[in-house]
Amino acid sequence: MVDSNLNKEHLVTVVSEDHETPCWGCGLRLLHPPNAPVFKCGWCGAITDKYESKCDHKNYWWRHMRDRCFVCVLIGFILFVICGGVWAVYPVIFSISFFCGIFHLTITGILSITTVLLFTLTALRSAGTPPLIEWGSYPAVGKKQLENYTFCRYCSKPKSPRTHHCRTCGICVLDMDHHCPFIGNCVGAANHQNFIAFLISVLVSTMYVTIMSAYAVLHIWPPLTYRYLDHFRAGDRSLAWRALQDVAIALVSSAVLLSTRGLVLVYLFVSSISLEIGISVLLWQQLCYIYEGQTYLSSLSMRGGDEAGEKDCKNLFRFFGCPYPVLRFLPNFWNSPKRHEK
Repeated sequence: MVDSNLNKEHLVTVVSEDHETPCWGCGLRLLHPPNAPVFKCGWCGAITDKYESKCDHKNYWWRHMRDRCFVCVLIGFILFVICGGVWAVYPVIFSISFFCGIFHLTITGILSITTVLLFTLTALRSAGTPPLIEWGSYPAVGKKQLENYTFCRYCSKPKSPRTHHCRTCGICVLDMDHHCPFIGNCVGAANHQNFIAFLISVLVSTMYVTIMSAYAVLHIWPPLTYRYLDHFRAGDRSLAWRALQDVAIALVSSAVLLSTRGLVLVYLFVSSISLEIGISVLLWQQLCYIYEGQTYLSSLSMRGGDEAGEKDCKNLFRFFGCPYPVLRFLPNFWNSPKRHEK
């Protein structure tokens, strides 16, 4: 009898008030282990971080100034490409044919208006505001109504699992992908389509600038003068390296004789090639995230152990607003096999 009483005494646990924390979602008091910084409410499903604190805003002013500078640089570059390209390229195009000049001038106008319009929509449109949901009191908050919600210390309101707070914009953004300083705005649920369309428009426009600037600069490039290339004989390997050097020296020597229009064309060609590489990498990365059914920030949290989304080409069609009846007729080989949980 004594041993059984001792065993019963060991089963008794004393819970102090220090281990009770009110749930921010429903207001109920939660019992948790003393060393548990993060815990979940069994009623509403809200997640509470007991030691989460609000960070300071020391760099808030600097982030805003950085975004404004990036936006001004991007706008200036776009205007330079449009105005400088028209000034440098189209005298050469119109000298070939008037119809050819009007045709390419129309294409330039369409690409310029489309790019500027998409940039404006992406930069000025709200990235996505999370929906308002009732919280704070037990009778009003239903069971599992705040499942996996967290509390934003900056906005002082609930934050859904796919919502993130941007410290540069100072708001919570639904399905936030990232904050882009070149548009001075976040990329979220409301403007993600505009951002992808803007990248596609920039990529097509830079490809067009590359082709037209290369075509125009070839027509106004000064004639090349060679010193050793005329004496180069096929199969003579000793003069091969000298011939390459001769071509490089001839290009540099003739480039010095280029006019201002020619130098602008060379700059447009080099800058458009560089921009195409960067935009292509960014666009491919964005399309891969959309294909996987996630965003850049959600992919980072997935590395921490969260559940991965389903990879499916239908995610791309849904993202771009393709209607559901069309999705039903997609070939089955476009869909990757579903992953089953163990």
